[in-house]
Amino acid sequence: MNYLFIPIVIFFGLIILISAFFIVKQQTAAVIERFGRFQSIRHSGLQLKIPLVDRIAGKLSLKIQQLDVIVETKTLDDVFVRLKVSVQYKVIRDKVYDAFYKLDYPHDQITSYVFDVVRAEVPKMKLDDVFVKKDDIAIAVKSELNDAMLDYGYDIIKTLVTDIDPDAQVKAAMNRINASEREKIAAQYEGDAARILIVEKAKAEAESKRLQGQGIADQRREIARGLEESVEVLNRVGINSQEASALIVVTQHYDTLQSLGEETNSNLILLPNAPQAGSNMLNEMVASFTASNQIGEAMKEAKKKEK
Repeated sequence: MNYLFIPIVIFFGLIILISAFFIVKQQTAAVIERFGRFQSIRHSGLQLKIPLVDRIAGKLSLKIQQLDVIVETKTLDDVFVRLKVSVQYKVIRDKVYDAFYKLDYPHDQITSYVFDVVRAEVPKMKLDDVFVKKDDIAIAVKSELNDAMLDYGYDIIKTLVTDIDPDAQVKAAMNRINASEREKIAAQYEGDAARILIVEKAKAEAESKRLQGQGIADQRREIARGLEESVEVLNRVGINSQEASALIVVTQHYDTLQSLGEETNSNLILLPNAPQAGSNMLNEMVASFTASNQIGEAMKEAKKKEK
């Protein structure tokens, strides 16, 4: 029996001895209690406790943690909106005792403060202002949480409003308003462009008409100058102005008939006047041709004399 008892004692002794050692991970704090009373706080590394007397009451992470809180509230213009607030916090290294013993459910405590602040700030703003001033909401939440959680050993690193989600009908209405506004702006730009095109086209037409009128005026001026020179030439050979004008008219008349006759697809109809008038017209045309011949002969003789 003695031989059997000794190995058993040694075995349990080793187990108790081994249980006296424990390891605490990096960025972790272990709370040690002795007979149910706080004894000490152990940090990372290999640690030693009294077996059967001391026990590890719990461990707290010293890393930065994040808690996402979704809050539904109403804005100043009576629009219900859901906000997602992300709270980044950590346990203060020197206040592990307060974080472990003073606060049982830190997540619930933080959530309650987020609800309180958001539902106090958002109802003061219109929906558009909530999107614009979301950083102000986050700062207000962080300020309130810091004041409240510091006594419990928690440090609020940062708070972020990561999502703003109005009702689906409200979002659809906002999209329609935005689309209508953009269509209005597009219509204004299109109207301005059309107006510019009309103005520029009118300017171009006006310039074209001006140049066309100037061309016609120049053409008529040159025609008048040519007629004037022709009359002067005829006057020099003894034909008065009236006869010269009649000759020029007849010449232009036959030039017109010749131009019309050159067109293959044109039809020319000459309507005669009264017989007497027609006879007079024929006599005048014959006289005009006779005068033309005389003028031609006179001009030839004049050129010979000049030579």
